[in-house]
This record gives sequence, structure tokens and C-alpha cells, in this order.
Amino acid sequence: MTVKEVLRAHTAAHEDASAETKGEGGHAPSDAPAATVAAGRASQELGVRRAEFELAVHLGLIAVTGAPGGGRPRVHEDEIARLREQPGFPDALVERVRTVGTAQGAALLDIAPARFTRLARAGCVSPVTFYLNRYRAVVWLYLADELAAFAAREPELLAGRTPPGMRTMLESGADWRARNWRSQRIDRLLDRTTDPWARTAVQASALDPVQLAEVVDDPYERAYLVRVRPEPVFGRPGSMAAREAMAELMLADDPDEILWRRVNLTLELDSAREDRPAPRPGDDGGARATPPARTGARPRAVRPAPAAEPAAPPACTGASRPAAVGRTTKKGLLARLGWRGRGAG
Repeated sequence: MTVKEVLRAHTAAHEDASAETKGEGGHAPSDAPAATVAAGRASQELGVRRAEFELAVHLGLIAVTGAPGGGRPRVHEDEIARLREQPGFPDALVERVRTVGTAQGAALLDIAPARFTRLARAGCVSPVTFYLNRYRAVVWLYLADELAAFAAREPELLAGRTPPGMRTMLESGADWRARNWRSQRIDRLLDRTTDPWARTAVQASALDPVQLAEVVDDPYERAYLVRVRPEPVFGRPGSMAAREAMAELMLADDPDEILWRRVNLTLELDSAREDRPAPRPGDDGGARATPPARTGARPRAVRPAPAAEPAAPPACTGASRPAAVGRTTKKGLLARLGWRGRGAG
């Protein structure tokens, strides 16, 4: 046998072995590193606009993974293949991330824009994102899918007189749009991590520095929360005005909501301290860093989740509002929060 024949036989045997190790559909085995593409390339292959892609990532419809050494998250090719194989692709994916403003939302529900605004202010429908118009005013956007689900669930709120409880609430100046946006944003960030300190940082992001210092009195812990805080993987506001608006909208501004966030922050902080201490100056890196994770699917919780904020006020749902403290606190928690005697009711 000549040298060429030996090499040819060796190559053929190697190719046969490689083919046998591939899984169904010709994919490499799961322990081999999967190829990834940048977000721009992924949005092109999925046939969606970049804004639609980023919203799909935010909603957990598209899983992404952290780039080696940091940098912008990337998308696995097998994730792109999974999405492309779904029924109705790509129109079904585009429809799931379609957003509408007040006028379009009102037309979708076949109601007047003024009534749509009242429903949104009352917390019956929740915005998923926003933009600033030319006057730098916040314009809320809503998922068309969620509006359709609301219409099917609460048809009586689309016609006739406004319920007395909702009318009283609106006359008092209540507006749940920003609060609901904050709550959903926090829930989605919590879905992306099981690290106790990162979860604590998510809860801390809803409190201003004064409120935060009252709950987390250790300055090293507060500094660590800034370092490990998960950020939205895409879609960060670009302009200075948009960043300022985002920073303002992220902060709880109602006494009841502030109390709710302080309770949840305290519970998460207890869990984080039990897991490991925050690093101090001179530490040798003993505090574990938050491990990179592929996002998009809900990770397994490392502890029972703190109480979630109600998605809508009782004026919209007709249900009695759960007590934030009664379901989540233990003895002495309000004293630790420094809330007693504030008259926050």
C-alpha cells in the first residue's frame, strides 16, 4: 500500500468516526462548543429587525450567551435553528414582539384612546418598553399580544361605565404604568440569574441611594451590588436623555411600592449573606463571581422567591390586594427596614 493510499484510508476512517458522533440532524455532540453569531447576524438570519430581536431577548423568547471574556452577548446557531423550525416562522415571532402605542392599542381594542389611557393608568395593561418623543416625554409601548389577551379576559372593561373603584383611583391621580413596567423588568432580570448577590442587586436597583443605604448599611456590600447587577442584555437607551429617563423610571416612587421593594431586598440580602460575604479591600478574590449563563429560559431558583408584586391593582382585577408584608416578612423585619412610624400607608 502506497503512502497516498494509507493517508486516504486514514482520512476516510476519521470522517466516518466524525459522522457517527454527530447527533440527529448532523449536529455535533452536546459536549462540543457550539458556534455562535453576533446579535446583528442573528437578527438577519431570523428575519427580524434589530429592535424586534432585542425585545425578543428581553422577553426570553431568544436565548443568548455571554461572549468569552465579556463583550456583547451572542446567539448559538442551534438556537437560531430552533427558532427557524417553529411553526409560522418568522411571522409568528414578529407578532409576539409587536408593540403598539396608545392610538394603535386603542384601535386594536376598538375603544377610544382616552379610555385606553385610563386602563393603562389603572394598571389593567402594562407597558413593555418606552421611547422619548421630540418633547422628551415618555411614550409607553405595549405588546399587542398582551392587549388581545386582556380584551379576551376583561371584555366588560372595554365598554360601559368605568367601575367605581377604578374611577376613584384615577381621580386621585394614580398611574400604574411606570410601576408595572418596573415590576416586569425586575421579574425578567431575576429570571436570568440564580446568583444570590445578583438577585439582590436587581431588587436594589428600584431604590434610591437613601432608601438603599437604610436597608444595606454596609458600604462594601452596596459597592458589590453595583458590580454584580445584571443589566439588560440588549436595548440600553442610547441618548443621554433616554438614559436619564430610564434612571428615573427605574426607581420606585410610591410609599407602598417602596416598602414592597425594601421587603424583597431584605429577603434577598439575607440569602446572599448566607451564600457568601461581599468582598472587602484586600480580599484575594474569595467571593465568587457571578457565573456567565445562557439567558432566555428561567433558571432553577436557588431559594424560594420573594413575594412578587401584584401585576394589577384591585381597581382593575376586582381582587383584594395582597399585603406585601403579611406574606413575606418574619418577626422584626419592619424594624430592620426602618419603616415603622413613617406613615407610609
